[in-house]
Amino acid sequence: MKNMNRALSTTTAGMKLGNLLLAGATLLALSVASVSAMAKPASGELSPDFTLKSRDGGNIKLSEQRGNIVMVNFWASWCGPCREELPAFEELYQEYQDMGVEILAVNVDDEAEKANVLLQDIEVSFPVLYDTSGEVSELYDVSAMPTTVLIDRDGNVRLLHPGYRKGDEKKYEKAIKMLMRE
Repeated sequence: MKNMNRALSTTTAGMKLGNLLLAGATLLALSVASVSAMAKPASGELSPDFTLKSRDGGNIKLSEQRGNIVMVNFWASWCGPCREELPAFEELYQEYQDMGVEILAVNVDDEAEKANVLLQDIEVSFPVLYDTSGEVSELYDVSAMPTTVLIDRDGNVRLLHPGYRKGDEKKYEKAIKMLMRE
């Protein structure tokens, strides 16, 4: 009888451990599914809203840009392609800002001063925002530098483009013109 009780006790403990492992695996799967569901916004989806400090000291909230076509460009001071792309964005901004196109350059460095040092060499007139905590770049699942998000007048993501190659600005300009006709 003692052996039977011991066997039942061991089996019960094994079942409890098995149930705990199953519950843990289920929780892990749900967590991964939740993170996947929060992944970068797809084209046509409402862009995640954010508020960030700007270089001029004020705050800029993305949703306050509704009615404009907005390019959100995530960049870092250490990123070579970002240095190449910023002047191209300045040209686009100069050409289209009076037509309802806004460019928000979101710097992802952990310290705003790193961005400011680079901006002494590369002058831009569009708003520069600081995402020192990385929360906004996480909202957009930014995994490459730079990453550009094009948002239509209704606040919907229309293009999410990781990386930069010379000539990408022509694609952006074409997309801007298409959105202006809508």
